[in-house]
Amino acid sequence: MKFSGWRAFAICLLLLFPSAIINAQTGSTSGYHIINRFKLGGDGGWDYLAVDAHARRIYISHSTHVMVVDADSGQTVGDIPNTNGVHGIAFVPEFGRGFTSNGRDSTVTIFDLKTLKVLSQVAVGKNPDAIIYDPFSKRVFTFNGASHDATAIDARTGTVAGTIALDGRPEFAVSDERGHVYVNLEDKSMVAELDPRGLKVEARWPLAPGEEPSGLAIDRKHRRLFSVCSNNLMVVLNADDGHIIKTLPIGSGVDASAFDPETQLAFSSNGGDGTLTVIHEDSADNFSVLENVPTQRGARTMALDSKTHRVFLVTAEFGPPPAATPERPHPRPSIVPGTFTLLVVGRS
Repeated sequence: MKFSGWRAFAICLLLLFPSAIINAQTGSTSGYHIINRFKLGGDGGWDYLAVDAHARRIYISHSTHVMVVDADSGQTVGDIPNTNGVHGIAFVPEFGRGFTSNGRDSTVTIFDLKTLKVLSQVAVGKNPDAIIYDPFSKRVFTFNGASHDATAIDARTGTVAGTIALDGRPEFAVSDERGHVYVNLEDKSMVAELDPRGLKVEARWPLAPGEEPSGLAIDRKHRRLFSVCSNNLMVVLNADDGHIIKTLPIGSGVDASAFDPETQLAFSSNGGDGTLTVIHEDSADNFSVLENVPTQRGARTMALDSKTHRVFLVTAEFGPPPAATPERPHPRPSIVPGTFTLLVVGRS
């Protein structure tokens, strides 16, 4: 069989660079690449990070405290202490407050968004992980991994409004800001739809063939959910009835996802192979993987800056794992002290 010059070139490209397969099909790439690295230092692990695009601050969970970094310069500008086992950060700008989920202490720290001063701590369910603000109900929700429930906190008063039993281990969650909250149930491989005012589960939707979902993002305009799963799949669902619209391949070791409504791009941060999968929403029912952008091993959580359209990720360098024990037969690799780093991925 004979090939034109262009087709012969494309085939050679695909053989040399398998990650370019989708690019050759769509004729485009994302243009994203690492544009900066900021060494933050310090010891301990990490989980989620969040961007306050208006204030130009990045809040980064770091084991026992939250680092606050300038989103443009990468300089550390503050710190929120005593957030033992912190996982996530949520913002409530209308009340000038921020909230952190402190997994080891089963508490939420409430702080002032301007001064970063700690205002109070609130007891919630066991091992709170993800945390979000729902503007519709004006409540902050923690999703508690050990007690398999969600705690609702009145964002204005800082008091607990109630609990929702989830019958599954929750991971990340999103709000449609119209009276629905959605949460991944990792051990059930499902998405649960919640009523944030009535504090009840409205529906449960299976993600098969997706397994063990972690990160969740939403396109509020087109009513689409993006659930990223441990078996290297992103599952796109209809946010109204839960039916699966499409599944897309992503990298390994995923933990977070994001959606940018201006660029119509969805992202998956994959710490296992050190990539950022970039997916374009061609239409409400059609999606294309543009590419897997190289990042760094361990960069599994991320946050999107809605102003600059940049993606921030954190990771560190790793040493050998500690010796296995009966309690920890497969210990994680050790973190090299002082190597904690913020990655900036963008188009320029």
